[in-house]
Amino acid sequence: MDMNDLAERFGLAFLAEPWLPQAFLVILGVAALDFGFRLLLRHAERVAGRTETIWDDALIRAMRRPLPILVWVAGLAFAAEIVHKQTGAPIFDFVVPARDVGVIACLAWFLVRLSRNVSDDILARRELAGQAVDRTTVDAVSKLIRASVLITATLVALQTLGFSIAGVLAFGGIGGLAVGFAAKDLLANFFGGLTVYLDRPFVVGEWIRSPDKQIEGTVEYIGWRHTRVRAFNKNPIYVPNALFTTIVVENPSRMSNRRIKETIGIRYQDVGKMAAIVADVKAMLQSHPEIDTGQTLIVNFTSFAESSLNFFLYTFTRTTEWVRYHEVKQDVLLRVAEIIERHGAQIAFPTRTLHIGPPAAEPEKA
Repeated sequence: MDMNDLAERFGLAFLAEPWLPQAFLVILGVAALDFGFRLLLRHAERVAGRTETIWDDALIRAMRRPLPILVWVAGLAFAAEIVHKQTGAPIFDFVVPARDVGVIACLAWFLVRLSRNVSDDILARRELAGQAVDRTTVDAVSKLIRASVLITATLVALQTLGFSIAGVLAFGGIGGLAVGFAAKDLLANFFGGLTVYLDRPFVVGEWIRSPDKQIEGTVEYIGWRHTRVRAFNKNPIYVPNALFTTIVVENPSRMSNRRIKETIGIRYQDVGKMAAIVADVKAMLQSHPEIDTGQTLIVNFTSFAESSLNFFLYTFTRTTEWVRYHEVKQDVLLRVAEIIERHGAQIAFPTRTLHIGPPAAEPEKA
């Protein structure tokens, strides 16, 4: 009994078909090719890691997963073609379109991974080198590239499957109105995010606040739909991007100086010492190393208050750092208190003076 008779006896007649060894050899070759590509990419990654440029690292890491899948897609499609020619089964008519779509998907996947790897490597290397990094711009460009790749791949895949691109675009134009009305909030957030990316009123890592809304904290993430702000109590705030087109946003991170603005009062009995105190406080500020004398500097007697004589102190520090600013402000106020004490005056606190006159005379008796 030969192998053909044995296969027919056990209901495995297809094993005797002449195309089976060919398909098996193709699959075996694909597996060997996949293994070889994986070894090659592993070696290439080690070599690229010793170079200074970021493009070779990003390119190899981007190919690491799409390339083996591309090999299997092409190999399995070739094996399926062999079976199709021998059997003529209608199901194999879909092999060529499926192969083309698989190739397009792998190429799109590769380009998306490449874009993400390049942006991550640029940010990582600049931060490691201590250089200024505009994370918002890098993220925006990377997201635009990925969106363009995905849209283009989808249109090419539809064309490959036999759909008319002109018809798809026409349908998109007609259906765009309905989609626009149905998803107006989503589109508003998208264009709000685009406005943030283009105008850049703030970037990731900056401190922002809005006097219109209860929004204040550090920007952690800027997406196409929302922006995540980490409040100072460490709670995340998710702000729809459309909101930024309708509210006022302050960006304290971009201030040039921080302001010290204080009103200080001394006692009424120290009125004769006011001029000397004001002059010494102004001289102290002008010589203070942390005060920016190129900005507005005001020290003047301003008002007769209910229980004090007030003078006004208005100046700017060189530092914009929050913690350092408070250290400088503390030093300035302590120096002001020392000047007042040195002149023999005292800082006033709320007091009232009660004047009691002589008792009224009693009326004479008739």
